Formats: sequence, structure tokens, C-alpha cells
Amino acid sequence: MANNIKIEKCIKIEEHIIELADLLIDVVKDGASIGFLPSLEPSEAIKAWESTLNPDVILFVAKVNNDIAGSVQLHLCSKQNGEHRAEIAKLMTHPNYRRNGIGRLLMEKAHETALKMGRKLLVLDTREGDPSNLLYLSLGYTNAGRIPAFAMSENGNLDATIIYYKNLM
Repeated sequence: MANNIKIEKCIKIEEHIIELADLLIDVVKDGASIGFLPSLEPSEAIKAWESTLNPDVILFVAKVNNDIAGSVQLHLCSKQNGEHRAEIAKLMTHPNYRRNGIGRLLMEKAHETALKMGRKLLVLDTREGDPSNLLYLSLGYTNAGRIPAFAMSENGNLDATIIYYKNLM
């Protein structure tokens, strides 16, 4: 499948809003900890995507046979003392497309873009124990620490998050 995957920068959310909303709903329903809880309503998902793009956020989508199979956001720090860094946010791969290298391809595109923009430090956080932890470590991220009780899960448990960073130089 790797040959059928295309990573594209999304310029206009409106062109893909329904597919992106469905992606968000499906990954949240599948247990992803990306700021939302099941049962995420389509109107909430659409509203979330409508407010995503701004001058400091770059959105990449992964397409398989022209269908959106994943996405990742690169948040550029706009503070004067942070123009060398960015944050990786909301890496998502649709449950039907997992284990095909989509997350890795999205991350590599985000790394490449960050570097071209002079961003030498990337940071991100993810729920402790999620499979994404293995991906980030395999991509050379360093575990900077753990924050307990960071995010509430569907059952009301408070889960820890792990903070990662990567120097691109």
C-alpha cells in the first residue's frame, strides 16, 4: 500500500471537511486521545476542523486512492524566542489504514517541512501507553517527561501524557 499513499498539504479545509470530520470521529471512536471523547458529533468535528487552519498551522493529509486516510498538524511557534521550533499535533490514521506506514510518512513530511522553514526543534505529547509512543521513539524523538492525570478518557480515568522532543539538526 505504501506506493498508493500520497501526502499533501491541505490548503482549504472546505474541500475535505466531511472526510476530515469522519476521520476525526472514527479515530476518537477507536480510542485516540486527541482532545475529544466519544461520541463526537459530526457538527463538533466539522467545527473543530473549521478552526484548524491559520497562518501558524500547516495541515498534511494522507490519501489512499484519493480517500483521506490520515492527517497531522504542524503548529509553528510565532513567539520571537520560539521561531526555531514547532509542535506536532493530532497525528491521525484511520483505523482501516493502520499499520501501513501512514503515520510515519505524515511525520516525515512534517519534519521535512519544519526543517525547510528553519524549525530545528519539534515537540509533541501523546497518551502514555498508546502505540504512537513506539512510532515517535522510532523516529528519533526523546522522552522529556511524563505528566500524570493529563487527559480524561471516555471512562473518566485520568491518563498520563508523555512529552517528546526531536532536534532536527
